[in-house]
Amino acid sequence: MVIKEIIVRQLELPLTKPYKVSFRTYTEFEPIVVEIVAEDGQNGWGEAYIPAGSTFETIDSAWQFCTEHAEKLVGKTASESHRIIDRQVPSAPFAACAILSALAMLTRNTALVTEKEARIPLLVPVSGVTASEIAQEIEARLEQGYRAFKVKVGWDVDKDLERVRMVQDAAGDRGTLTIDANRGYDQEQGMRFAAALDPRGIALFEQPCEADQWQANAAVARVSTVPLMLDESIRNETDIDRAATIDGIKFVKLKLKRVGGVERALSAMQRAREKGLGICLGDGVATEILCWIEACVSRGYLSHAGDMNGFLKPKTRLLANPLLFEQGSIVLKPGYWPEMDRGILRAQQVRQERIVATMTA
Repeated sequence: MVIKEIIVRQLELPLTKPYKVSFRTYTEFEPIVVEIVAEDGQNGWGEAYIPAGSTFETIDSAWQFCTEHAEKLVGKTASESHRIIDRQVPSAPFAACAILSALAMLTRNTALVTEKEARIPLLVPVSGVTASEIAQEIEARLEQGYRAFKVKVGWDVDKDLERVRMVQDAAGDRGTLTIDANRGYDQEQGMRFAAALDPRGIALFEQPCEADQWQANAAVARVSTVPLMLDESIRNETDIDRAATIDGIKFVKLKLKRVGGVERALSAMQRAREKGLGICLGDGVATEILCWIEACVSRGYLSHAGDMNGFLKPKTRLLANPLLFEQGSIVLKPGYWPEMDRGILRAQQVRQERIVATMTA
C-alpha cells in the first residue's frame, strides 16, 4: 500500500464547559489531525493534542514534525512509513502517534476491527464544587449510566480532601472514585493528602507528583491509604518495569500519544499485565479519532473504567457516524469504522498543509 498524500490540519474545538486540571483550565482543544491517503483511495486518521505543560513537545513542534515527515513518507509504502516514524517515538511521541495512528487505521490494523460488540465503561470527571452542586451532578451522571467518577485534585490539600469527601458522600456505594492530582503536589503535600484519604469507595490515586519525581511518588505510595497509579511517569516499558518495583503502586495509566501508537500500546499493556500491574487507558483531551482507537485497543486489558472520554467534551463531534456512547460506556458495534465529517472538519480548521507524492512516468 503506497501513500499518495498526507494532509496535516490543526483544529480548534471549543468545549461545552471549562475542564479544570491542576496545571490549567481548558476552554478548547487544539488537536493536530493527520490524514493519510493511499493510492487506492483508502485513508486513515490520527491526532495529537499537546497541552502546554504536559510534555516537552509543543503544538508547533508537533506541527513541524508532522509536516516535515509527511514530505518523507509520501510515495513510500505504509510499512516503510511505520518503520520510519516508529524510530522517532522516543524523541517526539505525541507527534509520532498522530502519524502512527493514521497508518494503523489506513492498514486496518486488526486491533481496530470490531467483530463482536464491546462496551467500554468510562470515567466521568466531577466538576461541582459545593456539596449541593456535587450531589446534583452525581445523581445526573448515575442516571446517564456512569459508575466511575474522577475527582481532580492537586491545588490545596485541605480543600481537596474536603471536596473528595463530598463526592464520596454523594456517590455512596453506587460508584467508585479515581482521584487524580495531575502532578499538582510536591512530595510533602502528596504524602499529607494520601495519608489522610478516607479509602471509602476510592479505587486509586493517580499521579500525585511530577512525572520524573520517582522518589516523591514512591514516598506518597508508601503512606497512601489507597493504591497509586502512575500516568505521566509512564512513557515506555522501562517505566512500567520501574513502577512495578515500587510498593503501593498497583496501576499504570497509558495513553497512545505518550507511548507512541497502537503497537507500542499493546506491547506496553502486555508488559504491565506480566508485571502484575492494573491497567487504565485513555486520553481525556482527545477527539473521537483517538478515543475510538484507544477504546479498541483497550479491549481485554482494562482493570478499571477507561479514560478515553475527551470526545464528549467539545461542542462539536468530528465524525459523520459518531462514536456510540450510551449508559456511561463507549459501545463498539461489529463492523463500525469511523467516517470523518469533512464539513465540520473545514469549519473547525485553523491551518492545513497538504503534501502530495510526485508522480513519475
